[in-house]
Amino acid sequence: MKSSELLAYAYAQIHQTLRRQLDGLTVEQLHQRPGPDANPIGWLAWHLLRVQDDHVAEVARHEQVWTAEGWADRFGLPFEPGATGYGFDADQVAAVRIPSLDLLTGYADDVHARSAEFLRRLTDADLDRVVDRNWDPPVTLGVRLVSVLSDDLQHLGQIGYARGLLRG
Repeated sequence: MKSSELLAYAYAQIHQTLRRQLDGLTVEQLHQRPGPDANPIGWLAWHLLRVQDDHVAEVARHEQVWTAEGWADRFGLPFEPGATGYGFDADQVAAVRIPSLDLLTGYADDVHARSAEFLRRLTDADLDRVVDRNWDPPVTLGVRLVSVLSDDLQHLGQIGYARGLLRG
């Protein structure tokens, strides 16, 4: 198996797991907080997707799906289009109101399609390309893509836990 195939498989697993975790939820459940300042499922899913969209677009050198495909307008959130949810406080998290499950899963499908398209074209040599010199050591493409996977997996775990709490 090539590195690009392994990464494509891992990102596909993120997408499939997210779709399963969201399946059947109501808009009310997307916004229900497990605790007073805890992140709700809708915010966790939106944030997971925004970070993946942002980071993959940056290393692929293309515009984010969020803006290129009009998702920012369709969601109508009260933030700048570049917002990913990183560093949001409890009030900002509460302001992320997902209009519908179909909208969220549509964005998920587009983010995954764009990520998969980029991953299919990668070679092993591409993974050594430095994409961020602001760290010591500088971050390579391979490290950035695994970092996104790690973040996605953590948020999927949180979504799974929150979904379990909804069921009691």
